Amino acid sequence: MSQRTLSPAAIDYPSRDGKPLAENDWQLRAILGSFAALDLHFRDRPDVYLSADLLIYYEEGNPRARAAPDVFVVFGVPKRKRPIYKLWEEGVVPAFVMEVASRGTWREDEGRKAKLYERLGVREYFQYDPTGEYLGLNLKGRRLAGAAHEPLAAVEYLDGTVMLRSETLGLDFHVRGEEMWFFDPETGERLPNALDLYAAHRAAEERADAARSRVEAAESRAVEAESRAETAEARIAELEALLRERRG
Repeated sequence: MSQRTLSPAAIDYPSRDGKPLAENDWQLRAILGSFAALDLHFRDRPDVYLSADLLIYYEEGNPRARAAPDVFVVFGVPKRKRPIYKLWEEGVVPAFVMEVASRGTWREDEGRKAKLYERLGVREYFQYDPTGEYLGLNLKGRRLAGAAHEPLAAVEYLDGTVMLRSETLGLDFHVRGEEMWFFDPETGERLPNALDLYAAHRAAEERADAARSRVEAAESRAVEAESRAETAEARIAELEALLRERRG
C-alpha cells in the first residue's frame, strides 16, 4: 500500500507544547522580567522581534523539530505578533537566546538545546540560574565563533555581582543572588525591569487617585460654598422682606 505524503500546507505546527511557562516563581520572574526589560529597550526598533516561550520550528515538514526558548531576540524581521516562529519562512535565526534553569529543564538546556542553538547558528546563548542550584553559578554565556559556541568570561565585582556582556544585544547582564538587571554599557544606565514598571504603574495610579481626590474635594467645597451662598441669599431676602414690612 502506498503512503500518502502530506503537502507542506497540510502539516500542522501547534502553537502549544503542553509545558508550563515556568516551574517556579524564580523562573517565572526571570522570564517575564527579562522579556519586559528587553521589550521596552527595543520598543522603537521595528526590525527587532522578541518573544518568550514561543515555539520555534526549524525543519519544514517536521513538526517535532522545535524548541521553545524562554526568551529570544531576532534582528531583521518585522516586529509583529506571531503564533509560532518558522525558520524557513522568516529566514532569520534568533541572534540571542536565554534559558532560565529549573529542576526540570536545566539538563536539556545544557545538552540538547545547547547543541541545537549552536547548530542553528544562534550568535549568543545565555543561561541564567536564579537560585544557583543547577549550573553551579548564576549566569553563563556562550558566543558563536565559527561553527561552535565558545564560553564567555564573566566579570565578578567585589560586591558579588557577576557581569556578562552581550555584544549581540549591546547590553550588560548583571546578576547578584536571585536578581538580574540589564545595563546599557554606553550610558551606564540600568534598564527598568518588570518590578520597576509595576512600581511606576502603581505610582502613576496613586498620583491619579490623589488628583481625583483633590478634584472631588474641590468640587465638594464648591458645592458647599454654593449652598452657603444660596442660604445667605435666602436669608438676605428674608431680612429685606422683613424690613419692608416694618417700613410699611
